Order: sequence, then structure tokens, then C-alpha cells
Amino acid sequence: MMKLKGYLLSACALMMSGIAHAQVQDMPGGPRVNQLNLDVGVTEIARNIAWLHWMMLIICLVIFVGVFGVMFYSIWAHRKSKGAKAASFHEHVGVEVAWTVIPFLIVIGMALPATRTVVAMKDTSNADITIKATGYQWKWGYEYLDGPAAGVEFLSNLATPRAQIDNIEPKGEFYLMEVDQPLVVPVGQKVRIVVTAADVIHSWMVPDLGVKQDAIPGFLRDTWFRAEQVGTYRGQCTELCGKDHAFMPIVVQVVSQEDYVAWANVKQTKLAGMADDPNKDWSTAELMARGESIYGAQCVACHQANGGGLAPAFPALAGSQIVMGPMADHIEIMLKGRAGTAMQSFAQLNDVELAGVITYARQAWGNAGTGVDPVVTPLQVSESR
Repeated sequence: MMKLKGYLLSACALMMSGIAHAQVQDMPGGPRVNQLNLDVGVTEIARNIAWLHWMMLIICLVIFVGVFGVMFYSIWAHRKSKGAKAASFHEHVGVEVAWTVIPFLIVIGMALPATRTVVAMKDTSNADITIKATGYQWKWGYEYLDGPAAGVEFLSNLATPRAQIDNIEPKGEFYLMEVDQPLVVPVGQKVRIVVTAADVIHSWMVPDLGVKQDAIPGFLRDTWFRAEQVGTYRGQCTELCGKDHAFMPIVVQVVSQEDYVAWANVKQTKLAGMADDPNKDWSTAELMARGESIYGAQCVACHQANGGGLAPAFPALAGSQIVMGPMADHIEIMLKGRAGTAMQSFAQLNDVELAGVITYARQAWGNAGTGVDPVVTPLQVSESR
């Protein structure tokens, strides 16, 4: 009876697992269910990479079958039990020429199309748009260097709610592959991506676009793509860059030229309206409100909404000696990070944003009134840079 109950429970578990698996769908622009092959993609480079993959796989398979087929046949047909005797010749000009010329031709046949594709991948000249992508722990920063969106810059953060990551809520359709601000580019235009990093090595990869380029601190490296279809395409950082490596997705939204110009105009207008004036006399309430929004976007994943931190890598901010101590020390660690720890530099934030988030941390979670310098102004941050 107990065994029967065990079998029934196992069967129910398998059935529920099958139902859950059946509910998982291919992610538009992202990974597919049971995907084993490369993406065909929406760029010429991506298609060439997929073709090269199949070509070299077939060549290797043919060589494998040919070599091992001859070897196994020789072992079977010329075995000792059948009275076979080994030949005693030493050299054979035909064999020497064959095993030199044939592999040479195979390598040349593989190298020519591969070289042509690699050269095309590295040709970033005559780009229509240039965008700088900077990897941070753990997000991407984008800056449009020319075109209608020239001057537009923003940080692209993971948009998956923390409750889904902590298994409090069901996983969404785009779990860990969604961002608050995607990279927007026009269809049919050559987009050059200049890649770098601010802290450790990251890698900017979008399979459907046929792009993968490492982002190395202190170096500028570039790649490009020309998307042929409107749509949303998803990728991830593909270098092990720290604790939240799995939480820095890349989302590229390809739109029509008209929609791109309209988006750029809206973005330019919005940025102009939100431009921070560091010389303004910011009130404590304004800095706190600004700081709370910045903390929620940049800091909450590590230090938590309640300031409790995630020991031992991320200490609590509630009652922290840095937060409660002199203002200069707090500003310095925000600008420079702390070597040997997971605390990175946030110098990419402007003076108002830094002043706001520092002020928020020094007054939230019961810190107000217990430390020194509870309010930090943008001018003080500017003088410390």
C-alpha cells in the first residue's frame, strides 16, 4: 500500500512537471524552449555564423565517419584470427602527398568563408549610428554619440521584480530578460556599438543580431549590426562578472526610421526637461525624493529596501559607520568604490543623483538625527570629484 502511494505521488509530480513545462513558451527575441542550435538571427552576420557552424560541423562529421570507418573496417577485415599479416613497406609517395594535400585543402575550404565573415564582423566603418555601451556591476549604460539621439544617455537595469527572483511570485514571460530602458535603434541601418566597462570584464551579446563583444575596463572595442526586421531582441552579459552576473540582460528594440526619430525627439525633450541643475538650492525633501528613486534603481538589489544588506558581501546601511560617519568618506566610497569588495564606483551618476542617494541613505531606516552631516549637497559632491 505504501509503495502504491509512492508511485501515485511520483506520477502526480511528473504530471505536474509536464504541465508546468507545457506552459513554458519560446521567448520572443530570446531563448527558445529546448533550443539546441544557433539562432538564425535577423542580420547577415548572424546567418553567416549559423551557416559556418553547419558547414564545419558537416565537414568534421564526414572526416570522423571516413577516418573511423576505415579504421574499424581495417581492424575487422584484417584481424589476426583471419590470418592477416601486416605489410612491411616503409614509404609511399602517393599516401604522403594525399595526407598532406587533402587536409590542406580542407583547412583552406574552412578558412576562406570563416575569414570573410570575421573580417566583415570587424568592419565598423561607415556606420549610420554610433552608441557607446558601458558595462557596470550589474547593468548597462548607453550613450548615443551621433544621429537624432545624439547626447541621449541612460542606464538599462533589470526590470524583473525581486519577488520573482526570490520565488515569491510566479516567473514572468521575460524572466531575467527584461529591462526598464531598452536600447532603441532603427531598422536597416548600420549600428556601431563601442563597448567598454567601468569595473570588471563584461560582454555584450545579442544572439539574434550576431553580436558578441567583450567589454574591458580601460579599453574601447567596437562591433556592429544591421537588423533587417523590426522587433525586440534579447541577450545577456556573457562574462562571469560577479554576484549578479545573471541579472544584467540586454534588450535591443529595432523600430522603423520614423519611430526611431520620434523616440529620439521624445527622449531629447524629456532629458532637457529633467536636466539637473547642480547650482540649484535643493531642499532636503527634494534630495530625499530623488535619492529614494536612485536607490531603488541602483542599490536595492544589494543593500535591500530596508537597508539591511546581504551579509557578508553587502553590509547593512542602517546604522553603518560609513553612513553615520563624516560626509567626505561617504562621498568618496560612492565615487571610487572600495577595492577588494563588491562595492563599485557610482561616478557615472551626476552630482544631484549622488547627493540625493547619499542624503537618502543618511536619513532613511532610522539613521536621521544619529549621524553627522545628514544632508549632502550637489556642490559638495562636485568638489569631491
